[in-house]
Amino acid sequence: MSTSHDGEPESGALFAVERTRSADPAVTRKKRTVPEPTPIDRHGPARIIALCNQKGGVGKTTSTINLGAALAELGRRVLLVDFDPQGALSVGLGVQPHQLDRTAYNLLMERGVGVDDVLLKTSVPGMDLLPSNIDLSAAEVQLVGEVAREQTLQRALAPVVEDYDFILIDCQPSLGLLTVNALTAAHGVIIPLECEFFSLRGVALLIDTVDKVRERLNPQLRLDGILATMYDGRTLHGREVFSRVVEAFGDDVFDTVISRTVRFPETTVAGEPITTWASSSSGASAYRHLAREVLARS
Repeated sequence: MSTSHDGEPESGALFAVERTRSADPAVTRKKRTVPEPTPIDRHGPARIIALCNQKGGVGKTTSTINLGAALAELGRRVLLVDFDPQGALSVGLGVQPHQLDRTAYNLLMERGVGVDDVLLKTSVPGMDLLPSNIDLSAAEVQLVGEVAREQTLQRALAPVVEDYDFILIDCQPSLGLLTVNALTAAHGVIIPLECEFFSLRGVALLIDTVDKVRERLNPQLRLDGILATMYDGRTLHGREVFSRVVEAFGDDVFDTVISRTVRFPETTVAGEPITTWASSSSGASAYRHLAREVLARS
């Protein structure tokens, strides 16, 4: 717990903090060299990455959209999969989910429906979308009685893996059957982590789930990295949480840190990635650097 000015613990404190202003660890942390991405002359097979955290509001959808757009800027073909019944990823790209005739639900649950029947083009060249809406919530119930239910998404994506360089899956904020499907289909997991104490507490549970999926369903699954989001280096709490994340997970934490900015809510309203809505902003630069890190780690 934290201490008062006279050295006594403060009531209700969550962990020890210092009263003096410390250096920003996101700035002073030693950065790794990230090579410039090499041009490619062909596409596929795709590396499938699930962006996952059972806590909501930590930047999963924002990171899926903007990482995808940044990878597309680098000449990669990208497919975004909206795997959350709330359809936030679809909304963030200017799609109205309730107006869709076919979504990820139909792809999973209806025979004869393929990816091409659901696929939508986005405003970003080289980036496509598999949209979702509230119908997907029914799939979690209906899949329970299916044979090999954990592999349903993997089977649905298999026909287009050769067409893309990256497939990014925006998972719902839970550790239910849809999330297990995403982890079973994926090669890697990126965990967006809000720099806030209660977000930090849930990461161990998520990593335990990733380990179980690796052991039982998907031996090739690995942690690609933990992405610090909504970071505010002006606050002692934010700096302390980031330091603890780096202390706990070391090189698994991306050097890229996504800071809080009003630009991200604006992009949701605009239905565009920040790389096109505010191309020269610090947020756009951060996601471009993240894309280079992801390519280097891949």
